[in-house]
Amino acid sequence: MDTIKDQISFYSSALQLRGKRNNILASNIANAATPNYKARDISFEDEIKKFDKNGPILTTHSNHIVQNSGKSIHETSYREPLIPSLDGNTVELAVEQMQFAENSMRYTTTVNFLNGKINKIISAIRGE
Repeated sequence: MDTIKDQISFYSSALQLRGKRNNILASNIANAATPNYKARDISFEDEIKKFDKNGPILTTHSNHIVQNSGKSIHETSYREPLIPSLDGNTVELAVEQMQFAENSMRYTTTVNFLNGKINKIISAIRGE
């Protein structure tokens, strides 16, 4: 039987990742005019797999091949620009703003799912 913590831990992890990604994207937007600034990002899909119980296969023997990318949790990577700028800045404002808006919308959606899950748990506890 799942505990209450198990029921909401996935959403909690997703919110932490979405918040971290929003901070990174906001930093990119803020540094759009900074020479030689390199736009960073994290892959939400790759990072959330690290929290999923049904995620990558665990290795139990030294001869098993490790499937992870070798990156630590929340490790950022640099984004390749579509059109390189002359000052070395890789931030493309339109791309960053679109990514920020999409990530913010997904953050809000995750909050709504979490609220629904909590309401169902409360309803079950009350016997409704």
